[in-house]
Amino acid sequence: MQQTKKRFDQNKDIARLLESLAQGGQPKSIAADILALCQRAGLVVQTDNATFALTDLGHASRMRLRQVDSEVGAFRAQHMQLAERDVMLKDELVRVTVNDNESPLAWLARRKGRDGRTLIDGVQFAAGERLRADFTRGQLAPRVTSSWSAPTARSDKAAGGTGEMTDMIVASRQRVRMAMDGVGPEFSGVLLDVCCFLRGLEDVERERGWPARSAKVVLQLALDRLARHYGLAKETRGPRAAHVRTWLAEGVSFGVVESS
Repeated sequence: MQQTKKRFDQNKDIARLLESLAQGGQPKSIAADILALCQRAGLVVQTDNATFALTDLGHASRMRLRQVDSEVGAFRAQHMQLAERDVMLKDELVRVTVNDNESPLAWLARRKGRDGRTLIDGVQFAAGERLRADFTRGQLAPRVTSSWSAPTARSDKAAGGTGEMTDMIVASRQRVRMAMDGVGPEFSGVLLDVCCFLRGLEDVERERGWPARSAKVVLQLALDRLARHYGLAKETRGPRAAHVRTWLAEGVSFGVVESS
């Protein structure tokens, strides 16, 4: 909980800095680490006269940060565009600050249906982004298919020529594997497609031969199952209590069929 609040407060400071620069101000009361974070992420640059200015990326991020609201605001704040990532640079694992592209889940978390509710709630969004974070940290390549549990071999070599993966990568892959086992084969595919490969719902429907608008329903059920696996599910109250919940007996698979 403390980590959640820290990330939320950090994003508020970032938003305040970007807003100030957009209005022609300068960072006077912003912590030095926040300013440095934005510089590393490519949101802010220092000009020749020792002042600071927004980059194009900074302007875009400012608009996205302003959209943090409603019931998913606190959850989205934990998974905003600014994040720490471990990447391979010249055969060396380096931690950098990057500005992630928004996933399809972020769009679904903002989009409202005819009933006025967002297409996915905060718990569902948090579960999907948690899976994506482990997928990214585990360096699971886009060539992953039905045998996704066997990650693509890496050619980089660690010190001493052993080529051994770091504990962080191994642990992340194990968490992805356990999550996919937890949701079952009926839901693992759509979760990987949308949360990890960032495929849109229409693309998923077309590739799988599903009826129009069916991927949204399957994804909602899959995210519910994933949230239970992570222990994020909570008692449903209010309008969402009327949503259909599905339990499958052991050995029974979930499928999507075209109605006649």
